[in-house]
Amino acid sequence: MKRNTFIKTTAAAGLAMAFSAKSYARIIGANDRIRVGVAGFSDRFKNDLFPAYKGHHKEMNVEIVAVSDLWKVRRDLGLAFLKEKTNPDVTAYRNNEEMYAARGIDAVIISTADFQHALHTIEAVEAGLDTYTEKPLAETMSDARAVLKAVRSTDRIVQVGSQRRSGPNYHAAADFIQKGQFGPIVMVDLMWNVNQPGRWRRPSLVAQCKQEDLDWKRFLLNRPHEDFDPRKYLEYRLFWPFSSGIPGQWMSHQIDTVHWFSGLSHPRSAVANGGIYQWKDGRRNADTLTVVFDYGPANDPTSGFQVMFTSRFSNSAGDVKELYYSNGGMINLDTNEITSNGGLTEDQAKAMGMKANQLAPQKLEGFKVETNASTGGDRLTSAHMRNWLECLRSRKQPNAPIEAGYQHSIACIMANAAYRTGQRVTFDEKKQEVMAGKKVFRF
Repeated sequence: MKRNTFIKTTAAAGLAMAFSAKSYARIIGANDRIRVGVAGFSDRFKNDLFPAYKGHHKEMNVEIVAVSDLWKVRRDLGLAFLKEKTNPDVTAYRNNEEMYAARGIDAVIISTADFQHALHTIEAVEAGLDTYTEKPLAETMSDARAVLKAVRSTDRIVQVGSQRRSGPNYHAAADFIQKGQFGPIVMVDLMWNVNQPGRWRRPSLVAQCKQEDLDWKRFLLNRPHEDFDPRKYLEYRLFWPFSSGIPGQWMSHQIDTVHWFSGLSHPRSAVANGGIYQWKDGRRNADTLTVVFDYGPANDPTSGFQVMFTSRFSNSAGDVKELYYSNGGMINLDTNEITSNGGLTEDQAKAMGMKANQLAPQKLEGFKVETNASTGGDRLTSAHMRNWLECLRSRKQPNAPIEAGYQHSIACIMANAAYRTGQRVTFDEKKQEVMAGKKVFRF
């Protein structure tokens, strides 16, 4: 990082820390209205998070009262949208620091660019605020370690946007596996396929975006300096190091369930291959990616299981799938079924003097996650948002706490490192660093 960029970034962080948590802290009573701010008026917030919030806010006595956005156009759009849809007294701010300095909110929904989530969460909790933080939590280990430390040093409620953790079918699957009914996991197949040339593209907004209307330096935060580019501002998911793309956006959801179900906090290793095979539009991130992980106890390399994640933008066959295999059968989180499919049959077992091992077929409780490359449909996001709102009052840990975000970040960073370096990537437990060969993976 250039010295002047570092100084400005450090100064901004210092400003956030100057707003003491003590000055913001307040005990929320059962009848108190909880005041919420929005950090980043993004499409994700408008199309998914806001409808989920709106379905519960009256019952939970919660009100959005503020919105911040670095770009004037979206700031004005956000203000008009929220005034019309929820609260005529919403106030707009040029950035998060201004919004926090006004001391008018208790919690914040963070739906900014991927690489900003960790740093914006740090700012929020140090300002005494609870957060709903969109995933991926972090795209570098330095950011991941910093946000984990910051949140753990406070009593703030942080819900990471891994909404599968609020799905009843996923809870049923986790319970089935963790009680030993499934048997040891031997393999997991994860898939996320679309055929969408416009995915993560915003051409109409890019045409409107002018540097004089936004704070480009503040946008960059701790990333290496790059000249203003409206595509990187609005289509950041296509451009490393502003986003890892497929790992951070899609794989983060599915790999999170692997950690949850297995009790393992990160892969032992990862290898990856892929490229920009179809949509040659100037992007830096792959439109096709396959990652193979090895999972298991660090002190026992002879046990464990493999996870294969595949994703492509060029053909949607297969849609979204999460398939868990044991020696006795499989769990299909697309159909919400446990079956004996692939399990050890009597004939196969008899030849080796063994007993057959086949699971009894049964349905998982809960609704089906949509297989259209969405993140689970309105019901799942709604349930996750409600869980966060409930925890704001109860002060209980939410379904997707900061540790869950930290763990999915490790796996996503490992996948990104394996793709970008072409090496077998591991995780240094002592240093809490992703290692590509003998080197720490950074930018």
